[in-house]
Amino acid sequence: MMALGGAGIAISATGSAAEAKTPSAAPSLVHHVFFWLKRPGNVEDRDALIAGLRTLAAIPVIRNLQVGVPASTEKRDVVDNSFDVSELMLFSNAVDQKTYQDHPIHQAFVKNCEHLWQKVVVYDMQVVPAA
Repeated sequence: MMALGGAGIAISATGSAAEAKTPSAAPSLVHHVFFWLKRPGNVEDRDALIAGLRTLAAIPVIRNLQVGVPASTEKRDVVDNSFDVSELMLFSNAVDQKTYQDHPIHQAFVKNCEHLWQKVVVYDMQVVPAA
């Protein structure tokens, strides 16, 4: 699952609004979450989860939010496309990511959508600045 970066098609969750609230400084924390539905392949459940994820864009500390589904890319041993939905968030730092975790909009998302998934895997990455 290490090569998951190429496993999903990014669907803009917020369009130009996310770009507008992104300051010029590069984000330093990437939060990538993968969801497996309780009813894999169920379009209504997938769409409900995507809609729920899009509500998270209203949380001010999120620098950018992308929501996606597995891409139709070449099948290779290093590609894991077994998930149903993924979200990718950019934060300025770990403090902002913690603020997001505790935010009432995030808490409402979990409460309203957790019945849809059977498994969630999170990869948090600290960005290493270019030399």
